Amino acid sequence: MKVDDLEIAILVPCHNEEVTITNVVSDFRRELPNATVYVYDNNSTDDTSRVAAEAGAVVRSESQQGKGHVVRRMFSDIEASVFVMVDGDDTYDASSVRKLVDTLLSEHVDTVNARRVSSIDNAYRFGHQFGNRLLTGIVNWLFGERCADILSGYRVFSRRFVKSFPALSTGFEIETELTVHGLSLNIPMTEVDTPYKERPDDSSSKLNTWRDGLRILWTIMILTKDYRPFFFYSIVSGILSLASFALGIPIVFEFLDTGLVPRFPTAFLSAIIMVLAFVALATGLIVDSVARGRREAKRLHYLGLTWLGQSRRGLPRQD
Repeated sequence: MKVDDLEIAILVPCHNEEVTITNVVSDFRRELPNATVYVYDNNSTDDTSRVAAEAGAVVRSESQQGKGHVVRRMFSDIEASVFVMVDGDDTYDASSVRKLVDTLLSEHVDTVNARRVSSIDNAYRFGHQFGNRLLTGIVNWLFGERCADILSGYRVFSRRFVKSFPALSTGFEIETELTVHGLSLNIPMTEVDTPYKERPDDSSSKLNTWRDGLRILWTIMILTKDYRPFFFYSIVSGILSLASFALGIPIVFEFLDTGLVPRFPTAFLSAIIMVLAFVALATGLIVDSVARGRREAKRLHYLGLTWLGQSRRGLPRQD
């Protein structure tokens, strides 16, 4: 199966990328002339839409602010065999797109992540590098070590992945959700190193290191609760148990020495916290059974879709 025989959609979420969007659209149209480039304008206040259309993109809009909303809309609207998602800031290497798509086809995976590699200090700021490594490490520890750059905005997907992805996030945490979705369902995925360059001087990043980093960290916690509830509630139970022991052990020793319980309110509080610890553990067991059923349903829905679907050139479906 050849890249040029496939129906490929290049999806570009944009907000105020007038300066860079022409290069992005032109470069990807040059690399994949048979693909359709879709630019989704997310309430830009500049001429992003006009410039993208003049460059040859199909321009659409999403009124709900946030990258997650845009990705959900794109995945819902567009039909294709292969989906390439890339940011509109002209920091990703368009010449790598064929390698990414070829990897998807040759390894028969559902998602290929472009792992960013840069020798330019300004391209990948220290705060972003540190945050990415920290968040990637947490995700790998929780869900399995199969991804080295969970925040990359350059990815290739099969139709099966796109149409089975729920897309519940609203902002930049959408990349984390994409990764966790693949890891939790054990979906075939891989990574390919790609060059990463700095933004043009007259454009600015929309990513706030601290604000968006905390939002991503919160998303990881919520996804852990949803996908691994027994693990999540076990941690809650452990913390409550430690607090109960910290309050109760001195009272027990004092009772053994004197036969009296002089701090009855503290003893009562310790007992209540321990009860809550057991409630949290029981909750984890119950919710874990529910989550397992949800994962099975998602997995069955994923398996019910064909890998690349039906292309416009009449290629056979690939199971």
